[in-house]
Amino acid sequence: MTERQPEPLHALAFGAHPDDVEIGAGGLLRKWASQGKRTGICDLTYAELSSNGSVERRQQEAAEASRLLDLSVRVNLGLPDRGLAPVPDQIRAITHVIRLYRPRIVLMPFWEDRHPDHGMCSVLVREAVFNARIRKYETDGQESLPAHKCEHVLAYFINGQTEPQFLIDISEEMEVKMAALGAYRSQFEKEAGSVVTPLTEGYLERVRAREYVFGQSAGVAYAEGFVSHTPLLLRDFL
Repeated sequence: MTERQPEPLHALAFGAHPDDVEIGAGGLLRKWASQGKRTGICDLTYAELSSNGSVERRQQEAAEASRLLDLSVRVNLGLPDRGLAPVPDQIRAITHVIRLYRPRIVLMPFWEDRHPDHGMCSVLVREAVFNARIRKYETDGQESLPAHKCEHVLAYFINGQTEPQFLIDISEEMEVKMAALGAYRSQFEKEAGSVVTPLTEGYLERVRAREYVFGQSAGVAYAEGFVSHTPLLLRDFL
């Protein structure tokens, strides 16, 4: 029996770990939500190998961030942290999520990043986006969900970046974005018993500075930068 599908999403953003999407695309997701569009995040792992915090706390933080961004959906595939690989089972799981929620737009991490999981997330999502459109490709042992073709695949920046192909004004959403990131206190704040990581050493300040620089280049207060995996058709933005 075919799985019952929920209402389609305008955009579904994938991240290797809870907080990845918020770093690079939290402002855009909040902007879309404020326009009444349905948005979602799919975390591939529970980030169980993170130096600070616990899986249980990270999930609580993700729930708070989701509330602040007004997401319609957040799911976690429970794939292995630092064990992401382009193998059939992992690609099949991501493909299933794409077919289930039928997003118009898919977001993923920019493929060049110091954290290997971020780059691998991009590889997996690109494979799954392609497979999702193949009618005879099956994602489960029962009858597969119908094929789905996404209109756009956009990459957001976490640690690595290049010259953005386009910018989105998030001036009105910037403080909500930072509040959503601030929900991950176990990752970005120094607490009793925590260890020093790049995330605890002014990381959120650097994210704000990056969006400020992007914004200034476009004549606005703050902006997020993106790269399209496929050529953009301008009629979609006119």
